[in-house]
Amino acid sequence: MSRPDLNLLLTLDVLLTEGNVARAARRLHLSPSAMSRALARLRETTGDPLLVRAGRGLVPTPRALELREQVSRLVQEAQDVLRPAELLDPSRLTRGFTLRASDGFVEYFGPALIALVRDEAPGVRLRFMQKPDKDSKPLREGSVDLEIGVVGAASSPEIRTRALFRDRFIGVVRAGHPLAKGRMSAARYATGQHALVSRRGLDKGPIDDALQVLGLTRQIAVIVAGFSDAIALARGSDLIASVPERHTANLRAGMHSFTLPVPVPLVTVSMLWHPRMDADPAHRWLRDCVWRICAPGTATIGV
Repeated sequence: MSRPDLNLLLTLDVLLTEGNVARAARRLHLSPSAMSRALARLRETTGDPLLVRAGRGLVPTPRALELREQVSRLVQEAQDVLRPAELLDPSRLTRGFTLRASDGFVEYFGPALIALVRDEAPGVRLRFMQKPDKDSKPLREGSVDLEIGVVGAASSPEIRTRALFRDRFIGVVRAGHPLAKGRMSAARYATGQHALVSRRGLDKGPIDDALQVLGLTRQIAVIVAGFSDAIALARGSDLIASVPERHTANLRAGMHSFTLPVPVPLVTVSMLWHPRMDADPAHRWLRDCVWRICAPGTATIGV
């Protein structure tokens, strides 16, 4: 039996990542015709078409989807084997990292993370990007190095994750709001005007499901895309915002916060990264920095 050409693994990894023969050819510095021939060899070797035409583009077959994570891991492990071993000295590191996170995370954790990075690696620059969705494409493409948030169904299966802390939802109103005095019941909470946070523009969420069990419905006056927007609106009006407690602490300064009168599941905030960065010493150092800043306070903060 002839031995398979292991060089085809790298070609397959790039093809499955790009999903496009021309882009894969550019990444591997090959001509489109050479890449087409390589794809033909891969099809012959695997016994599967791997990528098939759909309109003007190509889509992966079920076999290709099955292979994608395994091939990526094999290529990464092979590169790690061939890479010279080295110990990272953060103080000599010169590099930029892009982190995608919510405004609340940057507001609450950003200063401590920046101070830690500046102390250990003064040559490192952090760039924070807003997080409009949970699409893993920026991690896959390398435009984002690390993402902070709740792992959702839209996250790609190959993405690596590590839980940082658990957070609970609380209610928040402006100082002097009528709901700032007295016991907060589910009925009092439901009668107010609410600012709902939904990136997808949905008009209900887990809080509404919990209220429905009690036969109650809250009035949604406005729907916004982020928690900082909801808090800003609540600060300047009689709206009620329901937000995660821990990483909105600074945004809620001077406002009245209260425990929600209905049970709502805790959310787990994690960091996410692409597997190709798994063994990178500098990226591992960055992940450790984020862990050290976030993990010590895993318990939720009391209101």
